[in-house]
Amino acid sequence: MAIAQEKMTQVCMFLERYALPPTPLNFQVVYTYVSQANLKLNKTLDRAISTDENIDGVLIEQLYFEFLNVGHNTQVSMIQNVDGVITSLSNNAQNTEKQISRFADQVSECVHSLDENNIEQSRQALNKLDKQTAELLAQHKKFKQELTRAKKLHERTQKQLSQLRKQHIIDSQTGLFKRHYLTQQTELWVTQDKSICAIAIQIDNLAHFVDNFGDIIGEVILNKVAKQVQKYVMQSGLPGRTAKDQFTVLLADIDPETAILIAEKVRKGVEKLRFVSSKSGAKLPSINLSLGIAQHQQKEDFNQLAKKASHAAFKARSLGQSSFTAGQ
Repeated sequence: MAIAQEKMTQVCMFLERYALPPTPLNFQVVYTYVSQANLKLNKTLDRAISTDENIDGVLIEQLYFEFLNVGHNTQVSMIQNVDGVITSLSNNAQNTEKQISRFADQVSECVHSLDENNIEQSRQALNKLDKQTAELLAQHKKFKQELTRAKKLHERTQKQLSQLRKQHIIDSQTGLFKRHYLTQQTELWVTQDKSICAIAIQIDNLAHFVDNFGDIIGEVILNKVAKQVQKYVMQSGLPGRTAKDQFTVLLADIDPETAILIAEKVRKGVEKLRFVSSKSGAKLPSINLSLGIAQHQQKEDFNQLAKKASHAAFKARSLGQSSFTAGQ
């Protein structure tokens, strides 16, 4: 009991230190970290802490999906098994149809070989063949009914899988990709020898909106900026939410100069947004963005690339520039 109480205290202190709400997901990740029950999770979180990375709900969610969400992998595996069953069932149906076709041909041959001089024997043979054919057709009809039900089940399962996958990779608040999905995509592009650029999009005054106009207005601002990001980069890159007030866009096979142009389109799109208080009618302040561009280097993972782009965004803000490219 004493050990459990000590761990609970450490979890609460960790959540309080990083202003993390005590949600079940946050609690599970931090408790696992405190308990040192997952070495990979501990190593990743320790590195984030030692490098002063922003420890927020988005990062904790990434750790959960990378190291603790075994249930999702199990569900995906089950769905894949269902796919295999349905494929096998479809193949069997095709084989059955072929067998029936061959059986019909055999019946036809048998009819032509009947002895016209022995009417009774011929009648019995025909009756027997007719009975066998009826039984085979009945079995085939039953099989087709089962196949139809199986296909409907498959369609429902595929729909559930699509919803599950969406929940797994899409941030429900902004509609952009979750951080762990960007991590996976970076790993994939690296194996494909693609050049990668990242654009960090920092909302500098989101806290101002929340403090002065409330959480709801803060969410509206966040969602509006996310829509603009999605509008200008969805065709050329992967926009994701990587912190409470920050987005990161991954771009494959695009040089930093082109990334700057894309970043400027996002900034100009956000500048066009205007907000008016529904209560007072007063105009709300404009949204301030800082943009950072970074190019992926060998042996860098997504976290390192995103952090480099984030530092570039902070550099842009400190210099009073709209954007800054890391390495300049």
